[in-house]
Amino acid sequence: ILLLGACELLILKVAPHAAVDAANELAAKDSKAVHFKPLINAVLRKVAREGEAVLSGLDRERLSTPDWLWSRWTAQYGAGTARVIARAHQQAAPVDIVLKWPEAKFPPSESLFGNVRRLSESGRIDELPGFAEGDWWVHDAAATLPALLLGDVAGHSVIDLCAAPGGKTLQLAARGAKVTAVEIDAARAERIRENLARTKLTAAIVQADARDFEGSAPFVLIDAPCTATGTIRRHPDLPWIKGAADVTVSAAAAYEILESGARLVAPGGTLVFAVCSLEREEGEEQIAAFLSTHPEFSRAPITADDVFGHADWITPDGDLRTLPFHLPGGMDGFYAARLKRRT
Repeated sequence: ILLLGACELLILKVAPHAAVDAANELAAKDSKAVHFKPLINAVLRKVAREGEAVLSGLDRERLSTPDWLWSRWTAQYGAGTARVIARAHQQAAPVDIVLKWPEAKFPPSESLFGNVRRLSESGRIDELPGFAEGDWWVHDAAATLPALLLGDVAGHSVIDLCAAPGGKTLQLAARGAKVTAVEIDAARAERIRENLARTKLTAAIVQADARDFEGSAPFVLIDAPCTATGTIRRHPDLPWIKGAADVTVSAAAAYEILESGARLVAPGGTLVFAVCSLEREEGEEQIAAFLSTHPEFSRAPITADDVFGHADWITPDGDLRTLPFHLPGGMDGFYAARLKRRT
Protein backbone atom coordinates (compact mmCIF):
# COMPACT_ATOMS: atom_id res chain seq x y z
CA ILE A 1 0.00 0.00 0.00
CA LEU A 2 2.87 2.36 0.79
CA LEU A 3 4.54 1.60 -2.54
CA LEU A 4 1.31 2.17 -4.44
CA GLY A 5 0.77 5.43 -2.63
CA ALA A 6 4.31 6.62 -3.32
CA CYS A 7 3.94 5.71 -6.99
CA GLU A 8 0.69 7.68 -7.24
CA LEU A 9 2.28 10.70 -5.59
CA LEU A 10 5.65 10.78 -7.35
CA ILE A 11 5.07 9.09 -10.70
CA LEU A 12 1.39 9.52 -11.53
CA LYS A 13 1.21 12.96 -9.86
CA VAL A 14 -2.07 12.21 -8.07
CA ALA A 15 -3.19 14.97 -5.69
CA PRO A 16 -1.79 14.23 -2.18
CA HIS A 17 -5.16 14.13 -0.44
CA ALA A 18 -6.53 11.68 -3.03
CA ALA A 19 -3.50 9.36 -2.89
CA VAL A 20 -3.49 9.30 0.93
CA ASP A 21 -7.26 8.70 1.12
CA ALA A 22 -7.04 5.85 -1.40
CA ALA A 23 -4.25 4.21 0.58
CA ASN A 24 -6.25 4.49 3.79
CA GLU A 25 -9.26 2.93 2.09
CA LEU A 26 -7.14 -0.02 0.99
CA ALA A 27 -5.85 -0.45 4.53
CA ALA A 28 -9.38 -0.28 5.96
CA LYS A 29 -10.43 -3.24 3.81
CA ASP A 30 -7.50 -5.41 4.92
CA SER A 31 -7.63 -6.87 8.42
CA LYS A 32 -3.84 -7.14 8.46
CA ALA A 33 -3.30 -3.53 7.38
CA VAL A 34 -6.11 -1.63 9.09
CA HIS A 35 -4.03 -1.07 12.24
CA PHE A 36 -1.35 0.66 10.16
CA LYS A 37 -3.57 3.47 8.88
CA PRO A 38 -1.86 6.10 11.11
CA LEU A 39 1.54 4.97 9.82
CA ILE A 40 0.36 4.96 6.19
CA ASN A 41 -1.13 8.41 6.61
CA ALA A 42 2.05 9.83 8.17
CA VAL A 43 4.49 8.24 5.72
CA LEU A 44 2.60 9.21 2.59
CA ARG A 45 2.14 12.78 3.73
CA LYS A 46 5.90 12.96 4.24
CA VAL A 47 6.41 11.46 0.79
CA ALA A 48 4.14 14.16 -0.61
CA ARG A 49 6.24 16.86 1.06
CA GLU A 50 9.76 15.52 0.58
CA GLY A 51 9.56 12.70 -1.98
CA GLU A 52 10.31 14.73 -5.09
CA ALA A 53 13.69 15.79 -3.72
CA VAL A 54 14.56 12.22 -2.78
CA LEU A 55 13.42 10.89 -6.16
CA SER A 56 15.49 13.41 -8.08
CA GLY A 57 18.62 12.21 -6.27
CA LEU A 58 18.16 8.53 -7.08
CA ASP A 59 20.19 6.68 -9.72
CA ARG A 60 17.21 5.78 -11.88
CA GLU A 61 19.13 3.84 -14.51
CA ARG A 62 20.83 1.62 -11.96
CA LEU A 63 17.72 1.07 -9.85
CA SER A 64 15.60 0.20 -12.90
CA THR A 65 18.00 -2.56 -13.95
CA PRO A 66 18.43 -5.77 -11.92
CA ASP A 67 21.95 -6.85 -10.98
CA TRP A 68 22.06 -9.79 -13.41
CA LEU A 69 21.56 -7.48 -16.39
CA TRP A 70 23.58 -4.52 -15.13
CA SER A 71 26.69 -6.64 -14.64
CA ARG A 72 26.28 -8.21 -18.09
CA TRP A 73 25.79 -4.95 -19.95
CA THR A 74 28.65 -3.27 -18.10
CA ALA A 75 30.98 -6.13 -19.03
CA GLN A 76 29.82 -6.29 -22.65
CA TYR A 77 29.29 -2.65 -23.55
CA GLY A 78 31.08 -0.65 -20.84
CA ALA A 79 29.58 1.26 -17.92
CA GLY A 80 28.69 4.33 -19.95
CA THR A 81 26.82 2.47 -22.67
CA ALA A 82 25.09 0.24 -20.10
CA ARG A 83 23.73 3.36 -18.45
CA VAL A 84 22.48 4.78 -21.76
CA ILE A 85 20.76 1.46 -22.52
CA ALA A 86 19.03 1.53 -19.13
CA ARG A 87 17.97 5.13 -19.71
CA ALA A 88 16.46 4.23 -23.07
CA HIS A 89 14.39 1.53 -21.41
CA GLN A 90 12.60 4.15 -19.33
CA GLN A 91 11.00 5.60 -22.46
CA ALA A 92 7.93 4.05 -24.03
CA ALA A 93 8.63 2.52 -27.43
CA PRO A 94 7.13 4.30 -30.46
CA VAL A 95 5.16 2.37 -33.07
CA ASP A 96 6.96 1.59 -36.31
CA ILE A 97 5.29 0.30 -39.46
CA VAL A 98 6.47 -1.24 -42.74
CA LEU A 99 4.82 -0.23 -46.00
CA LYS A 100 3.95 -3.02 -48.41
CA TRP A 101 5.18 -0.82 -51.25
CA PRO A 102 6.41 2.79 -51.54
CA GLU A 103 3.04 4.00 -52.88
CA ALA A 104 1.09 2.47 -49.98
CA LYS A 105 -1.47 4.46 -48.01
CA PHE A 106 -0.14 5.23 -44.52
CA PRO A 107 -1.08 7.26 -41.41
CA PRO A 108 0.77 10.39 -40.18
CA SER A 109 4.37 9.27 -39.65
CA GLU A 110 8.01 10.01 -40.33
CA SER A 111 10.29 8.06 -42.61
CA LEU A 112 13.08 6.12 -40.86
CA PHE A 113 14.66 4.18 -43.72
CA GLY A 114 13.49 2.19 -46.70
CA ASN A 115 9.79 1.38 -46.32
CA VAL A 116 9.91 1.77 -42.52
CA ARG A 117 8.04 4.66 -40.90
CA ARG A 118 7.39 5.78 -37.29
CA LEU A 119 3.86 6.82 -36.33
CA SER A 120 3.45 10.43 -35.26
CA GLU A 121 0.19 9.91 -33.38
CA SER A 122 -1.21 7.22 -31.10
CA GLY A 123 -4.54 5.53 -31.58
CA ARG A 124 -6.19 2.23 -32.41
CA ILE A 125 -3.97 0.55 -34.98
CA ASP A 126 -6.85 -1.07 -36.84
CA GLU A 127 -8.52 2.32 -37.38
CA LEU A 128 -5.51 4.04 -38.96
CA PRO A 129 -5.44 4.82 -42.70
CA GLY A 130 -4.21 1.94 -44.80
CA PHE A 131 -4.46 -0.78 -42.16
CA ALA A 132 -7.70 -2.38 -43.29
CA GLU A 133 -6.49 -2.19 -46.88
CA GLY A 134 -3.39 -4.17 -45.91
CA ASP A 135 -0.99 -1.43 -47.00
CA TRP A 136 1.26 -1.81 -43.93
CA TRP A 137 1.93 -3.76 -40.77
CA VAL A 138 3.44 -2.97 -37.36
CA HIS A 139 7.12 -3.94 -37.07
CA ASP A 140 9.88 -2.36 -34.98
CA ALA A 141 12.53 -0.69 -37.13
CA ALA A 142 15.34 -2.94 -35.84
CA ALA A 143 13.30 -6.10 -36.45
CA THR A 144 13.00 -5.23 -40.13
CA LEU A 145 16.76 -5.37 -40.73
CA PRO A 146 17.50 -9.14 -40.64
CA ALA A 147 15.22 -9.88 -43.60
CA LEU A 148 16.84 -7.07 -45.58
CA LEU A 149 20.28 -8.62 -44.98
CA LEU A 150 19.33 -11.53 -47.25
CA GLY A 151 19.59 -9.17 -50.22
CA ASP A 152 17.61 -9.62 -53.42
CA VAL A 153 15.15 -12.45 -52.78
CA ALA A 154 12.67 -11.73 -55.58
CA GLY A 155 11.67 -14.97 -57.26
CA HIS A 156 13.76 -17.09 -54.87
CA SER A 157 12.74 -19.55 -52.18
CA VAL A 158 13.24 -18.40 -48.60
CA ILE A 159 12.73 -20.47 -45.45
CA ASP A 160 11.70 -18.30 -42.49
CA LEU A 161 12.23 -20.28 -39.27
CA CYS A 162 10.47 -19.31 -36.02
CA ALA A 163 8.37 -17.04 -38.21
CA ALA A 164 5.72 -15.67 -35.82
CA PRO A 165 4.41 -13.06 -35.42
CA GLY A 166 5.10 -12.82 -39.14
CA GLY A 167 6.61 -9.41 -39.85
CA LYS A 168 9.62 -10.89 -41.61
CA THR A 169 7.43 -13.26 -43.61
CA LEU A 170 5.40 -10.26 -44.82
CA GLN A 171 8.59 -8.36 -45.67
CA LEU A 172 9.96 -11.22 -47.73
CA ALA A 173 6.67 -11.90 -49.50
CA ALA A 174 6.27 -8.20 -50.34
CA ARG A 175 9.74 -8.29 -51.93
CA GLY A 176 8.69 -11.13 -54.22
CA ALA A 177 10.16 -14.11 -52.37
CA LYS A 178 8.60 -17.57 -52.32
CA VAL A 179 8.40 -17.86 -48.54
CA THR A 180 7.96 -20.93 -46.40
CA ALA A 181 7.22 -19.75 -42.87
CA VAL A 182 7.84 -22.35 -40.17
CA GLU A 183 6.20 -21.81 -36.78
CA ILE A 184 5.70 -24.33 -33.97
CA ASP A 185 2.80 -22.61 -32.18
CA ALA A 186 -0.62 -23.11 -33.79
CA ALA A 187 -2.12 -19.84 -32.54
CA ARG A 188 0.89 -17.83 -33.70
CA ALA A 189 0.86 -19.60 -37.08
CA GLU A 190 -2.78 -18.60 -37.46
CA ARG A 191 -1.81 -15.00 -36.74
CA ILE A 192 0.62 -15.12 -39.67
CA ARG A 193 -2.20 -16.39 -41.92
CA GLU A 194 -4.44 -13.55 -40.80
CA ASN A 195 -1.76 -10.95 -41.55
CA LEU A 196 -1.09 -12.48 -44.94
CA ALA A 197 -4.81 -12.36 -45.74
CA ARG A 198 -5.10 -8.72 -44.68
CA THR A 199 -2.05 -7.62 -46.67
CA LYS A 200 -2.98 -9.84 -49.64
CA LEU A 201 0.45 -11.44 -49.61
CA THR A 202 1.27 -15.10 -50.14
CA ALA A 203 3.45 -17.54 -48.18
CA ALA A 204 3.35 -21.21 -47.26
CA ILE A 205 2.77 -21.68 -43.52
CA VAL A 206 4.13 -24.86 -41.95
CA GLN A 207 3.35 -25.63 -38.33
CA ALA A 208 6.43 -27.50 -37.14
CA ASP A 209 9.39 -27.38 -34.82
CA ALA A 210 12.19 -25.58 -36.67
CA ARG A 211 14.57 -28.32 -35.52
CA ASP A 212 12.52 -30.96 -37.34
CA PHE A 213 11.75 -29.13 -40.57
CA GLU A 214 13.28 -30.56 -43.74
CA GLY A 215 13.89 -28.79 -47.02
CA SER A 216 16.38 -26.67 -48.92
CA ALA A 217 16.50 -23.07 -50.10
CA PRO A 218 19.10 -20.53 -51.25
CA PHE A 219 18.01 -18.23 -48.42
CA VAL A 220 17.28 -19.14 -44.78
CA LEU A 221 16.30 -16.68 -42.07
CA ILE A 222 16.37 -17.65 -38.38
CA ASP A 223 14.83 -15.29 -35.83
CA ALA A 224 15.78 -17.51 -32.93
CA PRO A 225 14.05 -17.75 -29.53
CA CYS A 226 15.85 -15.70 -26.88
CA THR A 227 15.39 -13.78 -23.64
CA ALA A 228 14.30 -10.74 -25.68
CA THR A 229 16.27 -8.27 -23.55
CA GLY A 230 16.40 -5.99 -26.58
CA THR A 231 12.64 -5.39 -26.23
CA ILE A 232 12.51 -4.16 -22.62
CA ARG A 233 11.02 -0.83 -23.71
CA ARG A 234 7.93 -2.80 -24.73
CA HIS A 235 8.09 -5.30 -21.87
CA PRO A 236 9.33 -3.44 -18.76
CA ASP A 237 8.56 -6.43 -16.53
CA LEU A 238 10.95 -8.66 -18.49
CA PRO A 239 14.15 -7.94 -16.46
CA TRP A 240 12.33 -8.88 -13.27
CA ILE A 241 10.74 -12.14 -14.44
CA LYS A 242 13.86 -13.55 -16.09
CA GLY A 243 17.38 -14.22 -14.91
CA ALA A 244 20.83 -15.31 -16.04
CA ALA A 245 19.71 -18.95 -16.17
CA ASP A 246 17.19 -18.06 -18.86
CA VAL A 247 20.01 -16.82 -21.08
CA THR A 248 21.68 -20.23 -20.88
CA VAL A 249 18.45 -22.09 -21.65
CA SER A 250 17.51 -19.83 -24.56
CA ALA A 251 21.00 -19.94 -26.03
CA ALA A 252 21.02 -23.74 -26.01
CA ALA A 253 17.67 -23.95 -27.81
CA ALA A 254 18.66 -21.30 -30.32
CA TYR A 255 21.90 -23.10 -31.17
CA GLU A 256 19.97 -26.27 -31.95
CA ILE A 257 17.81 -24.28 -34.35
CA LEU A 258 20.90 -22.66 -35.88
CA GLU A 259 22.39 -26.10 -36.53
CA SER A 260 19.13 -27.33 -38.06
CA GLY A 261 18.63 -24.19 -40.12
CA ALA A 262 22.15 -24.39 -41.53
CA ARG A 263 21.36 -27.79 -43.03
CA LEU A 264 18.56 -26.19 -45.04
CA VAL A 265 20.86 -23.72 -46.83
CA ALA A 266 21.60 -24.76 -50.41
CA PRO A 267 25.24 -24.65 -51.61
CA GLY A 268 26.18 -21.05 -52.31
CA GLY A 269 23.20 -19.88 -50.26
CA THR A 270 22.82 -17.30 -47.51
CA LEU A 271 21.89 -17.77 -43.85
CA VAL A 272 20.88 -14.90 -41.57
CA PHE A 273 20.70 -15.61 -37.84
CA ALA A 274 19.04 -13.01 -35.61
CA VAL A 275 17.91 -12.50 -32.00
CA CYS A 276 16.20 -9.59 -30.24
CA SER A 277 18.61 -9.95 -27.32
CA LEU A 278 21.40 -7.79 -25.94
CA GLU A 279 23.24 -10.82 -24.50
CA ARG A 280 26.44 -12.07 -26.16
CA GLU A 281 25.66 -15.72 -25.40
CA GLU A 282 22.55 -15.48 -27.54
CA GLY A 283 24.20 -13.57 -30.37
CA GLU A 284 27.91 -13.11 -30.95
CA GLU A 285 28.95 -16.26 -29.10
CA GLN A 286 26.44 -18.41 -31.02
CA ILE A 287 27.97 -17.42 -34.34
CA ALA A 288 31.54 -17.78 -33.07
CA ALA A 289 30.81 -21.32 -31.87
CA PHE A 290 29.00 -22.21 -35.09
CA LEU A 291 31.74 -20.97 -37.42
CA SER A 292 34.39 -22.80 -35.41
CA THR A 293 32.79 -26.15 -36.27
CA HIS A 294 31.31 -25.42 -39.73
CA PRO A 295 34.07 -24.63 -42.23
CA GLU A 296 31.53 -24.78 -45.06
CA PHE A 297 30.14 -21.46 -43.78
CA SER A 298 31.86 -18.09 -43.59
CA ARG A 299 30.75 -14.67 -42.46
CA ALA A 300 29.45 -12.31 -45.16
CA PRO A 301 30.19 -9.00 -43.44
CA ILE A 302 27.39 -6.45 -43.26
CA THR A 303 28.22 -3.06 -44.74
CA ALA A 304 26.88 0.42 -44.03
CA ASP A 305 25.01 0.27 -47.34
CA ASP A 306 23.12 -2.78 -46.07
CA VAL A 307 21.76 -0.76 -43.14
CA PHE A 308 21.04 2.58 -44.82
CA GLY A 309 24.36 4.14 -43.90
CA HIS A 310 24.23 3.41 -40.17
CA ALA A 311 27.79 2.18 -39.73
CA ASP A 312 27.44 2.45 -35.95
CA TRP A 313 25.08 -0.53 -36.09
CA ILE A 314 27.87 -2.80 -37.36
CA THR A 315 30.27 -4.67 -35.05
CA PRO A 316 34.02 -5.01 -35.75
CA ASP A 317 33.29 -8.56 -36.96
CA GLY A 318 30.81 -7.28 -39.53
CA ASP A 319 27.61 -8.28 -37.75
CA LEU A 320 24.54 -6.20 -36.95
CA ARG A 321 24.12 -4.93 -33.39
CA THR A 322 21.41 -2.33 -32.73
CA LEU A 323 20.91 -0.87 -29.26
CA PRO A 324 17.79 0.62 -27.64
CA PHE A 325 19.14 4.17 -27.87
CA HIS A 326 19.91 4.01 -31.59
CA LEU A 327 17.74 6.33 -33.70
CA PRO A 328 15.89 9.31 -32.17
CA GLY A 329 13.16 7.70 -30.09
CA GLY A 330 15.03 4.40 -29.90
CA MET A 331 14.68 0.97 -31.48
CA ASP A 332 14.81 -2.64 -30.30
CA GLY A 333 18.14 -4.21 -29.47
CA PHE A 334 18.93 -6.76 -32.19
CA TYR A 335 21.84 -8.92 -33.22
CA ALA A 336 22.16 -10.51 -36.65
CA ALA A 337 24.91 -12.25 -38.58
CA ARG A 338 24.98 -13.08 -42.30
CA LEU A 339 26.71 -16.27 -43.36
CA LYS A 340 27.44 -17.77 -46.78
CA ARG A 341 27.63 -21.47 -47.52
CA ARG A 342 30.39 -22.55 -49.87
CA THR A 343 29.45 -26.19 -50.40
